Amino acid sequence: MQIEVVDFLCQLAVILFTSKILGIIMRKLGLPQVLGFIIAGILIGPAIWGMFFDIEGKALILPISMNNNPYLRAFAEVGVIFVMFTAGLETKLEDIKSTGAKAFLIALGGVLVPLGLGTLVGFLFLRSLGFFTWLFIGVIMTATSVGITVEVLRELGKLQTKVGTIIVSAAIIDDVLGIIVLAIALSINGGVSTSPVLDVINPNGLTIISVLWILAFFVFAIGAGIGISKLFKYIEKKTPHTRRIPILSIAVCMLYAFIAEKVFGVADITGAFVAGLVLSTNHNSAEYVDSKVTVNSYTIFAPIFFAGIGIKITLDGFNLGMLWFALAFVAVAILAKIIGCGSIAKAFKFSNKDSFRIGIGMIARGEVALIVAEKGITGGLLPADYRVVVVLLVLVSSLLAPIVLKMLYKNDDTSLPIDGKLQEIPQENNCEQTTQSANI
Repeated sequence: MQIEVVDFLCQLAVILFTSKILGIIMRKLGLPQVLGFIIAGILIGPAIWGMFFDIEGKALILPISMNNNPYLRAFAEVGVIFVMFTAGLETKLEDIKSTGAKAFLIALGGVLVPLGLGTLVGFLFLRSLGFFTWLFIGVIMTATSVGITVEVLRELGKLQTKVGTIIVSAAIIDDVLGIIVLAIALSINGGVSTSPVLDVINPNGLTIISVLWILAFFVFAIGAGIGISKLFKYIEKKTPHTRRIPILSIAVCMLYAFIAEKVFGVADITGAFVAGLVLSTNHNSAEYVDSKVTVNSYTIFAPIFFAGIGIKITLDGFNLGMLWFALAFVAVAILAKIIGCGSIAKAFKFSNKDSFRIGIGMIARGEVALIVAEKGITGGLLPADYRVVVVLLVLVSSLLAPIVLKMLYKNDDTSLPIDGKLQEIPQENNCEQTTQSANI
């Protein structure tokens, strides 16, 4: 039975209230608020209340279900689009350029090693599900959430050091590479195409054509982005900081997301992220747009998306085999980042301790890992029962990263800044770099 609009309004109030309360609690504990949002979803969803009520029967306020709720699904989809759009807006290409090949290769190591080891874990534990599922396990492991690491480094006064800058830049590049890998995995997996255009161009589902069509999207996005960037520079010059700029920016975001999925068969989140990258080239406009979009995103849409992940979680299919897989998945995902990023850092003559710091700084998973997992589940790459495993990775890595980083920097009063000169960094360093986690 489909839920009525008036019932949805009450459910919306419940989601927002519980998400924010638990988000504040997580923040007080030094953890990302998205964990609170997910836990809120678990508490108000069928994982708990399903034991007492028939969630497929008459629509009730609790438990809240996504199955018969098109309004909730629509709000959640807008939420994930906004999250990825703001991630693109907050990406500073100059910071990436300043770290050069080091950050790129460290990020590449942080993608290839988890991708390879994750695929191996998928093969060992999920043999019956096929190659694309094994590959997707690796794709999930490639994601990095640097928000927690940034907050820890800022607290320790190490954010503007060489290690801090490398971690931030590598995490940004890491997510870009991970999204590209996700786009390829979704496009070449038979039976998940959402593009009528791609179906016409590639009726037989040839991998090479799908990959070339993905590349065509990025060519289109960059080409159109040059014109869009010039247009926004003109608008900003004529009417700076007016409401038309964020409104037009959101329109560009939605249009990119639509074209990405319906024309090129690339996930809509990729289109939204690229739209954010395009608009980030106009720094003044990007900061203004980000401040406006973030209010809408983290006031209503993003909490609904992340709470929706918790709402979708059920423990019906959880068994001993899945437990062993979950333990292996979390352990390999953490070790793969340390090995992949730390070994490349060591090759660039970083000390053993700094190489380990870089590796630890990249292990935290958050929004992107959850978004990637949801897209893979929707696209048929992973059974929905395994959603809880990804949530477990986010929880463990979010706890582990700040604890180990603080231990590694304990009694360390000096650090190497970007210019290579040794200087003392005060603990009360008050950097003003903005992160998504600080805005939630």
